Amino acid sequence: MRTARAISLLLLLQARRSMTGAELAAELEVSERTVQRDVLALAEAGVPVYADRGRAGGYRLLDGYRTRLTGLDRAEAEVLLLAGLPGPLQDMGLADPALAARLKVAGELGGAPAAGARRFHLDAPGWFRDAPVPPLLAEVARAVWGGRLLRARYRRRPEADPVERVLRPAGLVLKAGTWYLVARPDGTVGEGEAATHRVYRVDRLLAAEPSDRPFTPYGADADFDLAAFWEARAAGFARSLLRETVTLRLSPLGLALVPRLLEPLAAREALASAGEPDGRGRVTVRLPVESLDVGYEEVLRLGPEAEVLEPPALRRRLAEAAARTAALYGAPPADRPQR
Repeated sequence: MRTARAISLLLLLQARRSMTGAELAAELEVSERTVQRDVLALAEAGVPVYADRGRAGGYRLLDGYRTRLTGLDRAEAEVLLLAGLPGPLQDMGLADPALAARLKVAGELGGAPAAGARRFHLDAPGWFRDAPVPPLLAEVARAVWGGRLLRARYRRRPEADPVERVLRPAGLVLKAGTWYLVARPDGTVGEGEAATHRVYRVDRLLAAEPSDRPFTPYGADADFDLAAFWEARAAGFARSLLRETVTLRLSPLGLALVPRLLEPLAAREALASAGEPDGRGRVTVRLPVESLDVGYEEVLRLGPEAEVLEPPALRRRLAEAAARTAALYGAPPADRPQR
């Protein structure tokens, strides 16, 4: 830890030229006394760092001294800095190496690319959601990062009995504030056979213990494309939920509201099914929904711009809702004085 901290201190001085002991202590989250000891250790190792006395003083490196980082142009460095997503990296226990990498890039290119990281921020969870960090995320990330087998105890559903597996981790995915591990049970296939990767919610892991020895990927494991796998899996999962179909007649405004108010996959399929407009500009579409209860909620969002044609049960339910709404607005509010 001391070595990593001393390197971070060196890179901070290289990027910013001069910093006070208080500034370094705040940046490194240590005491000023610890900063003094780290500066002394750097000097003893041959790094030309010295202290300026006085009100404008601080620690600085001898002019002209710098470490070297080669192979990156400015645009590549800016993208690398943007990739340092502080929240998820902190959750996975990777904040320290990410900080060191950003400091190296900023120091090599004069600190200017760091402005890009101040202008872009990823806020992964959806609104009005609490997304606590799974307690075993750091252990899982250690197995993923080190390419190590993971001995895990997992509960598929809250009411299910736990199962134990030895997993070959392929990667971690953060989706709308929820962490998922993509892995396959060890020993499920032989060399040259197709690997069967599965998805595990990290917050349902009851135990996770990385192996001391890394595993060697082979066959489909070696060529596994995490992004492509997740995209296909997510699309298939979303489509599998849409088990019912609602036939709607939409006004021109209703048609425009569909992609703004409804679930994206369902909205795309509904728009793709649209027929020719009738004499009043209305079109008929087929909207896939998870259930008729969900369909009821979805159509309510569209208000009077959508008319349910089928199924009859949902049409009756919406008609009753419309009648109740008309009754509410047809009479003056009880707490408003009559004229």
